[in-house]
Amino acid sequence: MNNFQPKTLFIGKNTIYLPSCHSTNDVAAEKIQNEKIFDGTLVITSDQTAGRGQRGNTWETMPGQNITMSVILKPDFLSAADQFNLNIAVSLGVHLFLSKYIQAGLTVKWPNDVYVCNRKMGGILIENSLAGSRLSHSIVGIGLNINQLSFSNSKVISLRLATKQDEFDLEALVGELCVCLEKYYLQLRNGHIAEQKKEYLQHLFRFEETHYYTSNGERFAGKIIDVAPNGALMIEVNGEVKYFDFKEVAFEI
Repeated sequence: MNNFQPKTLFIGKNTIYLPSCHSTNDVAAEKIQNEKIFDGTLVITSDQTAGRGQRGNTWETMPGQNITMSVILKPDFLSAADQFNLNIAVSLGVHLFLSKYIQAGLTVKWPNDVYVCNRKMGGILIENSLAGSRLSHSIVGIGLNINQLSFSNSKVISLRLATKQDEFDLEALVGELCVCLEKYYLQLRNGHIAEQKKEYLQHLFRFEETHYYTSNGERFAGKIIDVAPNGALMIEVNGEVKYFDFKEVAFEI
Protein backbone atom coordinates (compact mmCIF):
# COMPACT_ATOMS: atom_id res chain seq x y z
CA MET A 1 0.00 0.00 0.00
CA ASN A 2 2.94 2.29 -0.63
CA ASN A 3 1.02 4.41 -3.15
CA PHE A 4 -2.35 4.29 -1.40
CA GLN A 5 -4.22 7.56 -2.01
CA PRO A 6 -7.96 7.44 -1.28
CA LYS A 7 -10.24 10.07 -2.80
CA THR A 8 -10.83 11.76 0.54
CA LEU A 9 -10.04 15.04 2.25
CA PHE A 10 -8.16 13.53 5.18
CA ILE A 11 -9.16 9.97 6.15
CA GLY A 12 -6.44 7.65 4.91
CA LYS A 13 -4.26 10.43 3.48
CA ASN A 14 -1.64 9.49 6.07
CA THR A 15 -1.32 5.70 6.12
CA ILE A 16 0.76 3.45 8.34
CA TYR A 17 0.97 0.01 6.73
CA LEU A 18 2.28 -2.96 8.69
CA PRO A 19 2.67 -6.37 7.01
CA SER A 20 1.81 -7.94 10.37
CA CYS A 21 0.84 -6.67 13.81
CA HIS A 22 -0.97 -7.80 16.94
CA SER A 23 -3.78 -5.23 16.77
CA THR A 24 -4.17 -2.09 14.66
CA ASN A 25 -6.06 -0.43 17.53
CA ASP A 26 -3.14 -1.09 19.87
CA VAL A 27 -0.63 0.21 17.31
CA ALA A 28 -2.77 3.33 16.82
CA ALA A 29 -2.84 3.91 20.58
CA GLU A 30 0.94 3.60 20.75
CA LYS A 31 1.34 6.10 17.90
CA ILE A 32 -0.91 8.62 19.66
CA GLN A 33 1.19 8.33 22.81
CA ASN A 34 4.56 8.66 21.11
CA GLU A 35 4.11 10.72 17.95
CA LYS A 36 2.25 13.67 16.46
CA ILE A 37 -0.56 12.00 14.54
CA PHE A 38 -2.70 13.62 11.86
CA ASP A 39 -6.48 13.49 12.02
CA GLY A 40 -7.67 10.65 9.79
CA THR A 41 -4.46 8.62 10.01
CA LEU A 42 -5.04 5.04 8.86
CA VAL A 43 -3.28 2.08 10.48
CA ILE A 44 -3.70 -1.07 8.42
CA THR A 45 -2.22 -4.56 8.32
CA SER A 46 -2.43 -7.67 6.17
CA ASP A 47 -2.02 -9.97 9.16
CA GLN A 48 -3.60 -9.05 12.49
CA THR A 49 -2.59 -11.69 15.01
CA ALA A 50 -4.53 -10.55 18.08
CA GLY A 51 -7.47 -8.48 16.91
CA ARG A 52 -9.99 -7.48 19.54
CA GLY A 53 -13.73 -7.02 19.55
CA GLN A 54 -16.05 -5.39 22.06
CA ARG A 55 -15.07 -6.05 25.69
CA GLY A 56 -12.05 -8.17 24.82
CA ASN A 57 -13.61 -10.63 22.38
CA THR A 58 -11.09 -11.93 19.84
CA TRP A 59 -11.36 -11.35 16.10
CA GLU A 60 -10.10 -14.18 13.89
CA THR A 61 -8.87 -13.43 10.38
CA MET A 62 -6.70 -15.16 7.79
CA PRO A 63 -3.60 -13.23 6.62
CA GLY A 64 -4.05 -11.22 3.44
CA GLN A 65 -7.73 -12.05 3.05
CA ASN A 66 -9.65 -9.34 4.87
CA ILE A 67 -9.73 -5.69 5.91
CA THR A 68 -8.14 -5.10 9.31
CA MET A 69 -7.61 -1.41 9.98
CA SER A 70 -7.97 1.46 12.42
CA VAL A 71 -8.61 5.15 11.77
CA ILE A 72 -7.42 7.78 14.23
CA LEU A 73 -9.88 10.66 14.57
CA LYS A 74 -9.95 13.81 16.68
CA PRO A 75 -13.68 14.39 17.32
CA ASP A 76 -13.26 17.17 19.88
CA PHE A 77 -16.64 18.54 18.79
CA LEU A 78 -18.31 15.63 20.64
CA SER A 79 -18.94 15.52 24.37
CA ALA A 80 -18.37 12.32 26.30
CA ALA A 81 -22.14 11.99 26.72
CA ASP A 82 -22.60 12.04 22.94
CA GLN A 83 -19.85 9.59 22.00
CA PHE A 84 -22.25 6.91 20.72
CA ASN A 85 -23.04 9.29 17.86
CA LEU A 86 -19.60 8.44 16.52
CA ASN A 87 -20.53 4.74 16.57
CA ILE A 88 -23.62 5.60 14.54
CA ALA A 89 -21.66 7.60 11.96
CA VAL A 90 -19.01 4.88 11.56
CA SER A 91 -21.65 2.15 11.31
CA LEU A 92 -23.42 4.09 8.56
CA GLY A 93 -20.15 4.53 6.69
CA VAL A 94 -19.44 0.80 6.81
CA HIS A 95 -23.02 0.02 5.81
CA LEU A 96 -22.85 2.39 2.83
CA PHE A 97 -19.60 0.82 1.68
CA LEU A 98 -20.96 -2.74 1.82
CA SER A 99 -24.33 -1.78 0.33
CA LYS A 100 -22.59 -1.20 -3.00
CA TYR A 101 -22.04 -4.96 -3.17
CA ILE A 102 -24.87 -6.40 -1.05
CA GLN A 103 -28.43 -5.47 -1.92
CA ALA A 104 -30.39 -7.52 0.61
CA GLY A 105 -30.03 -8.61 4.22
CA LEU A 106 -27.32 -6.11 5.21
CA THR A 107 -27.82 -4.71 8.72
CA VAL A 108 -25.96 -3.14 11.63
CA LYS A 109 -26.24 -5.21 14.80
CA TRP A 110 -26.08 -3.27 18.04
CA PRO A 111 -23.63 -2.25 19.29
CA ASN A 112 -20.83 -2.87 16.80
CA ASP A 113 -21.35 -5.70 14.31
CA VAL A 114 -22.21 -5.93 10.62
CA TYR A 115 -24.56 -8.75 9.66
CA VAL A 116 -25.76 -10.24 6.39
CA CYS A 117 -28.81 -12.49 6.71
CA ASN A 118 -28.08 -13.44 10.34
CA ARG A 119 -24.37 -14.06 9.67
CA LYS A 120 -21.58 -11.81 10.91
CA MET A 121 -19.43 -10.13 8.26
CA GLY A 122 -17.48 -7.76 10.46
CA GLY A 123 -17.16 -5.65 13.53
CA ILE A 124 -16.30 -2.18 14.75
CA LEU A 125 -14.37 -1.34 17.90
CA ILE A 126 -14.15 2.34 18.85
CA GLU A 127 -11.90 3.34 21.74
CA ASN A 128 -12.23 6.94 22.90
CA SER A 129 -9.90 9.16 24.91
CA LEU A 130 -11.25 12.17 26.79
CA ALA A 131 -9.94 15.64 27.50
CA GLY A 132 -12.18 16.92 30.25
CA SER A 133 -15.77 16.37 29.15
CA ARG A 134 -14.98 16.08 25.44
CA LEU A 135 -13.42 13.50 23.16
CA SER A 136 -9.79 14.14 22.25
CA HIS A 137 -8.93 11.05 20.18
CA SER A 138 -10.93 8.13 18.88
CA ILE A 139 -9.45 4.95 17.47
CA VAL A 140 -11.94 3.40 15.06
CA GLY A 141 -11.06 -0.25 14.54
CA ILE A 142 -12.79 -2.02 11.65
CA GLY A 143 -12.54 -5.68 10.72
CA LEU A 144 -14.40 -6.92 7.65
CA ASN A 145 -14.34 -10.41 6.17
CA ILE A 146 -13.73 -9.91 2.47
CA ASN A 147 -12.01 -12.75 0.57
CA GLN A 148 -11.88 -15.48 3.22
CA LEU A 149 -13.83 -18.56 2.15
CA SER A 150 -13.75 -20.80 5.23
CA PHE A 151 -14.64 -20.12 8.86
CA SER A 152 -14.81 -22.34 11.92
CA ASN A 153 -18.08 -20.63 12.88
CA SER A 154 -21.00 -21.24 10.50
CA LYS A 155 -22.57 -17.93 11.57
CA VAL A 156 -19.74 -15.94 9.97
CA ILE A 157 -19.64 -14.84 6.33
CA SER A 158 -17.39 -12.84 4.00
CA LEU A 159 -18.16 -10.42 1.19
CA ARG A 160 -16.92 -12.96 -1.33
CA LEU A 161 -19.17 -15.70 0.06
CA ALA A 162 -22.16 -13.36 0.20
CA THR A 163 -21.76 -12.08 -3.36
CA LYS A 164 -20.29 -15.22 -4.98
CA GLN A 165 -17.85 -12.96 -6.81
CA ASP A 166 -14.18 -13.49 -7.61
CA GLU A 167 -11.48 -12.22 -5.29
CA PHE A 168 -11.75 -8.53 -4.38
CA ASP A 169 -8.93 -5.99 -4.58
CA LEU A 170 -8.46 -5.16 -0.89
CA GLU A 171 -6.58 -1.90 -1.45
CA ALA A 172 -9.33 -0.58 -3.73
CA LEU A 173 -11.97 -1.56 -1.18
CA VAL A 174 -10.12 0.21 1.64
CA GLY A 175 -10.11 3.35 -0.48
CA GLU A 176 -13.86 3.08 -0.99
CA LEU A 177 -14.40 2.47 2.71
CA CYS A 178 -12.39 5.58 3.64
CA VAL A 179 -14.60 7.68 1.35
CA CYS A 180 -17.77 6.33 2.99
CA LEU A 181 -16.44 6.80 6.52
CA GLU A 182 -15.43 10.38 5.78
CA LYS A 183 -18.85 11.19 4.34
CA TYR A 184 -20.66 10.32 7.55
CA TYR A 185 -17.96 11.68 9.83
CA LEU A 186 -18.20 15.09 8.16
CA GLN A 187 -21.99 14.94 8.42
CA LEU A 188 -21.61 14.25 12.14
CA ARG A 189 -19.17 17.13 12.54
CA ASN A 190 -21.69 19.39 10.81
CA GLY A 191 -24.39 18.47 13.32
CA HIS A 192 -26.55 16.03 11.34
CA ILE A 193 -27.14 13.88 14.40
CA ALA A 194 -30.91 13.44 14.11
CA GLU A 195 -30.70 12.47 10.43
CA GLN A 196 -27.99 9.92 11.14
CA LYS A 197 -29.91 8.43 14.05
CA LYS A 198 -32.97 7.96 11.83
CA GLU A 199 -30.90 6.26 9.13
CA TYR A 200 -29.15 4.09 11.72
CA LEU A 201 -32.46 2.76 13.02
CA GLN A 202 -33.54 1.96 9.46
CA HIS A 203 -30.51 -0.33 9.13
CA LEU A 204 -30.56 -1.72 12.68
CA PHE A 205 -30.63 -5.50 13.00
CA ARG A 206 -34.07 -6.72 14.19
CA PHE A 207 -35.41 -3.21 14.71
CA GLU A 208 -39.10 -3.30 15.69
CA GLU A 209 -39.19 -7.10 15.36
CA THR A 210 -39.99 -9.51 18.18
CA HIS A 211 -37.16 -11.95 18.96
CA TYR A 212 -35.66 -13.78 21.92
CA TYR A 213 -32.85 -12.38 24.06
CA THR A 214 -30.98 -13.39 27.21
CA SER A 215 -29.97 -11.17 30.11
CA ASN A 216 -28.64 -12.30 33.51
CA GLY A 217 -29.41 -15.89 32.58
CA GLU A 218 -33.06 -15.18 31.78
CA ARG A 219 -34.54 -15.71 28.31
CA PHE A 220 -37.26 -13.33 27.17
CA ALA A 221 -39.07 -12.13 24.07
CA GLY A 222 -38.75 -8.47 23.22
CA LYS A 223 -38.75 -5.85 20.49
CA ILE A 224 -35.95 -3.34 19.85
CA ILE A 225 -37.58 0.09 19.71
CA ASP A 226 -34.65 2.51 19.92
CA VAL A 227 -31.09 3.20 21.04
CA ALA A 228 -30.69 5.70 23.88
CA PRO A 229 -28.36 8.73 23.52
CA ASN A 230 -25.77 6.98 25.72
CA GLY A 231 -25.85 3.93 23.43
CA ALA A 232 -28.04 1.68 25.58
CA LEU A 233 -30.28 -0.68 23.64
CA MET A 234 -33.98 -0.11 24.34
CA ILE A 235 -36.09 -3.29 24.21
CA GLU A 236 -39.81 -3.41 24.86
CA VAL A 237 -40.65 -6.43 27.03
CA ASN A 238 -44.28 -7.11 27.94
CA GLY A 239 -45.17 -3.47 27.38
CA GLU A 240 -42.25 -2.16 29.46
CA VAL A 241 -39.15 -0.52 27.96
CA LYS A 242 -35.90 -1.88 29.36
CA TYR A 243 -32.42 -0.44 28.82
CA PHE A 244 -29.36 -2.63 28.24
CA ASP A 245 -25.75 -1.51 28.16
CA PHE A 246 -23.00 -3.31 26.23
CA LYS A 247 -22.72 -6.99 27.20
CA GLU A 248 -25.86 -6.87 29.34
CA VAL A 249 -28.00 -8.59 26.72
CA ALA A 250 -27.35 -11.40 24.24
CA PHE A 251 -29.16 -11.91 20.95
CA GLU A 252 -30.55 -15.35 20.18
CA ILE A 253 -29.52 -16.03 16.59
